[in-house]
Amino acid sequence: MGAGHAHRLYRPGQSPVHALPPHCKLAATFAFVLVVVSTPREAVWAFGLYALLLAGVAAAARIPARYLLKRLLIEIPFVAFAVLMPFVAEGERVEVLGMSLSVSGLWGAWNVLAKGTLGVAASVVLASTTELRALLLGLQRLRLPPLLVQIASFMIRYGDVIGDELRRMSVARRSRGFEASGIRHWGVLAKTAGALFIRSYERGERVYLAMVSRGYTGSMPVIDEVAATRAQWAYAAVLPVTALAVCLMGWTL
Repeated sequence: MGAGHAHRLYRPGQSPVHALPPHCKLAATFAFVLVVVSTPREAVWAFGLYALLLAGVAAAARIPARYLLKRLLIEIPFVAFAVLMPFVAEGERVEVLGMSLSVSGLWGAWNVLAKGTLGVAASVVLASTTELRALLLGLQRLRLPPLLVQIASFMIRYGDVIGDELRRMSVARRSRGFEASGIRHWGVLAKTAGALFIRSYERGERVYLAMVSRGYTGSMPVIDEVAATRAQWAYAAVLPVTALAVCLMGWTL
C-alpha cells in the first residue's frame, strides 16, 4: 500500500511523537476523544486539564502553537452553531450583558465548544505527526475492514486527480465565456457535476480492470509491516490513561 501523497496538515519532524507507530497514535487519539466525550460538561476544570495534556503532546511533537491554532479554524461552523444555542434553547433564562439566555443552552454551547475543540485539536496533532500512507497502514494494523482501508486509499490517491479534472472543466467553461451568476446557470453546473461523475466512474472501472489484470484479488499487498513495542504502546497510552483519570475525577467530584 504505497500512497505517495503528503497531506497539507503533515509537519515533518524527528520528535518522539513522530516516531511512534501509526496504529499506536490512532488508538491513543481515539481513546482520548472517547474519554473527552464521556466527561460531564459540568467538570469545567477537567477540560482545562485535557487542553494542557494536548498542549504537552504538541510541545513534545514540536508543533508551534500558531500552527495548531490556525488549523483549528476548521471548526468555525460548529462555533457558530454553539453561539446560537443559548438564544434558541428553552428552559430557565438568565440575563447576560442585557441579553436573556437559556441556562441549558449555555451549558450545551459549552459542551459543544469544549469537546469539539479538543477533538479537533487531537485530530490535528495526529495528522501533523503522521503521513497519510502511515495512517492507512495504521488502520490496517488495527484490523479495520480491508475494504474501508482500500476505499480510503483510493480516495487519497485519486482525490487530486478528480480535483484537477474539475479545474480543467472550469477553465474550459470560462474560456467559452461562461460565468455562473444566477439560478439560471444552475443547469450548466448540474451538467458539469454529472459529467464529472461519469468520468470518475469510467476512470474507476479502468483502474479496477488494470488492477485485476495485474493479479488483484480483493486485498492490497503490504510492503512494510509496522510493529510496535511494549514501550511504544506505553508511551502512546500516557495521554488517554491520564485523561481517563481526569474523567473519573470529574464524575466523582
